[in-house]
Amino acid sequence: MKQLVKVLSAFAIAVGLLGCIASPIEMTPQTEQRLRAQPPIRFLLTFDDGPSASSWWNPTVTVLDSLARNPLQADIKAVFFVQTRASRAGGSELGREIMRREQAEGHILGLHTATPGHSNHRALDAEELEQSLSNGSADIAAITGVPPTLLRPPFWSYDKRTFAAYQRHGLHLLLTDLSANDGKIWGFNASPRRRAHMLRQLSEIRERIAQGELPTVDGVIPVVVTFHDLNRYTARHTREYLQILLDSAGATGVKVAQKPFYDDTAALQWAAMARTVQDSSQAVKLPGIWNWLWNGNDH
Repeated sequence: MKQLVKVLSAFAIAVGLLGCIASPIEMTPQTEQRLRAQPPIRFLLTFDDGPSASSWWNPTVTVLDSLARNPLQADIKAVFFVQTRASRAGGSELGREIMRREQAEGHILGLHTATPGHSNHRALDAEELEQSLSNGSADIAAITGVPPTLLRPPFWSYDKRTFAAYQRHGLHLLLTDLSANDGKIWGFNASPRRRAHMLRQLSEIRERIAQGELPTVDGVIPVVVTFHDLNRYTARHTREYLQILLDSAGATGVKVAQKPFYDDTAALQWAAMARTVQDSSQAVKLPGIWNWLWNGNDH
């Protein structure tokens, strides 16, 4: 068993080194020219599935500490899409205490779930969905004083029916541009190719930036990034992930604002609203097990 652990560790280190030395993905002269005409980007950080109810080395608390104190920018604000009634998340007293801390520190609480488990909204009937959205909004309002305006559904799975329900509750759907793909743990809890992964994703979103497809808000382009604060590996490496985002921007030729992350709650809210989904036709329709396999890797 010890030998197997050593082999897996060596493999993870080797793959990680490959990710670190991955060469920047080149862009065409046309993309480079168009990119120069665009404003700089600012990373809009989001976290799903929390808050953790763990009394032992709480990962959500570690994430909050890292956002507040890191070498790149102090007091970074993020959007936390919370599970308000899951016993291992916001349905616990510790979870509610952490949500109160998130609110007090200027982060935004968005709704993820208000069911006992991580239930797909599309699997809920009309009454269950309405009750879930009402409960979640009330749970967050009890902490923040106002109902939430942002929502990210479990598995990012929605359709015209659920989208209409969100609108009735004043909830705006926010998806993502970049994802750490840390929502599922397969085998061992690590991300040896995290640098190569972020580099590839940012090189892809770079094309949309160059084409002017992303909105400009207060002189910068908000680029939404998704992590999961229940993931202990993510929590331990939050500061490193912040640096990886900046390194990836530099390697792909994407300009970053002087303040690369949001540190003002009102500006964060405004930017997030500008990136919300406006049309339910953007929904990805995948049936049954394929929906779970597609989305489960991220959530």
